[in-house]
Amino acid sequence: MESPTSGSAGTVVVWDESLLQYDLGDHPLNPVRVELTMALAREFGILRRPGVRVIPPVIAEDALIERVHSRDYLEAVRTAINDPFFSGYGLNSPDNPVFENMHEASARIAGATVAAAEAIWKGEAVRAVNVAGGLHHAMPSRAAGFCVYNDPAIAIARLLDLGAERIAYVDVDVHHGDGVQAAFYDDPRVLTISLHETPLALFPNTGFPDETGAPGAEGYAVNVALPPGTTDPGWQRAFHAVVPGLLRAFRPQILITQCGADAHRLDPLADLRLSVDGQRATYLAFRALADELCGGRWLATGGGGYALVEVVPRAWTHLLAIATGEPLDPARPTPPDWRAFARQRIAQGHLGDADIPSRMTDEVDPSHVPWEPEGEPDAVDRAVMATRRAVFPLHGLDPHDPRD
Repeated sequence: MESPTSGSAGTVVVWDESLLQYDLGDHPLNPVRVELTMALAREFGILRRPGVRVIPPVIAEDALIERVHSRDYLEAVRTAINDPFFSGYGLNSPDNPVFENMHEASARIAGATVAAAEAIWKGEAVRAVNVAGGLHHAMPSRAAGFCVYNDPAIAIARLLDLGAERIAYVDVDVHHGDGVQAAFYDDPRVLTISLHETPLALFPNTGFPDETGAPGAEGYAVNVALPPGTTDPGWQRAFHAVVPGLLRAFRPQILITQCGADAHRLDPLADLRLSVDGQRATYLAFRALADELCGGRWLATGGGGYALVEVVPRAWTHLLAIATGEPLDPARPTPPDWRAFARQRIAQGHLGDADIPSRMTDEVDPSHVPWEPEGEPDAVDRAVMATRRAVFPLHGLDPHDPRD
């Protein structure tokens, strides 16, 4: 096995404005959310911190994308833009309309996440972030859920090619990380964990606790299906009852996280009730787990998030701050220049009457009472136990022991 190289500490942020070209038009996945995130991070000086390097993305080559996607699908992505009547491969649909330079824009996001992964594996950074990434629904021969190429899966495949033997992928988007799970469902080198709103209520209608991996990889797909209305304390209870124990048993060499912000209570496409403060607490937990288990090696991507002004920029700016050094105080006000820029983008982008947040907090305490198997369980506790019963014994863990 080729191990990750020890190199200089620091964080790589993959970014330039070409990543905004992944633009599906009049569509919930508006790139303004990424633009506002990077503008807010810049106003706070996060990108100028010591040890932070901002590197431009490159377009992933076909051979790299084909580690996850079929060659005929790539050809369809390239040609669909020239045929207004194109159908098939999940393209030219309401979720995945075709758009100008679709292949290049999608391949650039994939290339950005791969560059982030390579920077960590080669020892050029301990952590890396691509907030434009996290397109976790794309399937080998099909676009799905606003996603054309599955950049987290492509980055994982690249790490496997470089010699990685244990990669942990944790997905906290409100939607199940189905495309990444599917890509590695039979591969015990990759542990995929997804916490999401129950598939009984939400796209993609997969991610039940009994989806645990194919023969030979049993227990390496993990799904926590949470009830609608779950708030920060319940969500945190579920996360800490499942994720740390499994990661400690698996001992990953690198942690990859998809940090979709659409579990927030203001998100228009789902029904969980998290706060920005709860999302910040999750990013802190990711960093701590990476420090504990894999020498700090942590690759974070964005993902979903459709409260474009109110939520996503604050959540992912907290993510960037935590990945690059000192977390931001949630009580800090958003900078006046950023609020002016957001106001301008709202006017230019026809974003309705979105509220511009004045502070980096929702004024919510995200603390939680740790999960216990005793007592009267609520819906979150039942979801936790369903996952623990399905998966924990496969890793030699006791589903009823809260210490596991």
